[in-house]
Amino acid sequence: MQIDFIADVVCPWCYLGWRRLQKALEMRPDIQANVVWRPYQLDPTLPEEGVDRKAYMAAKFPDAERREAMGKILDENAAQDGVVWDMRAITVSPNTNAAHRVIRWAQAAGCQEAVLEGVLKAYFSEGKDIGDPVVLADIAGEAGMDRLIVLKLLSEGADKDVITREHQLAHQAGVSGVPFMIFDGKVAVSGAEPAERLVRALDKAVEMAG
Repeated sequence: MQIDFIADVVCPWCYLGWRRLQKALEMRPDIQANVVWRPYQLDPTLPEEGVDRKAYMAAKFPDAERREAMGKILDENAAQDGVVWDMRAITVSPNTNAAHRVIRWAQAAGCQEAVLEGVLKAYFSEGKDIGDPVVLADIAGEAGMDRLIVLKLLSEGADKDVITREHQLAHQAGVSGVPFMIFDGKVAVSGAEPAERLVRALDKAVEMAG
């Protein structure tokens, strides 16, 4: 079964949705799933060098109390899912096109999960700038890819338009919020739903294929 996981790497709900999908798949060990990360950009207008996160979030969510409440809800959900992060360590809100490109190349190299996990950890746990080509090349290198080739491709802007096009296609298909999961092209789930709900979606997709 192919599962298309449409998401952005800076979206905390996408990170939680990713963990919940992994949990759901563990609950259905008989299902052979190929999970494909599909790019979506929450803000494709950000400059390549990114912007100051505090200022960006303050402009996006001017109500400080609301920002604080949102943070608490996210932290509570993360704790329930065993996700450890430190969002206060994040100083840059990056343009995620480059990160999505590296994940795409990792898919072709057979190491999508290792690179994706590296990107998520770098951003959410270590507060690194995942728009920085050096940071991304280091992550790719640790996952077994050729670090210098990744750095060269990023500097040349390779596949930049491909990510933009995929993001636009998701929008045109009606995806307005992420994460958005499509199971075997038949069953769609929007949002970071609990693992039990995702198990039902898996079962439904198997039933429809049967």
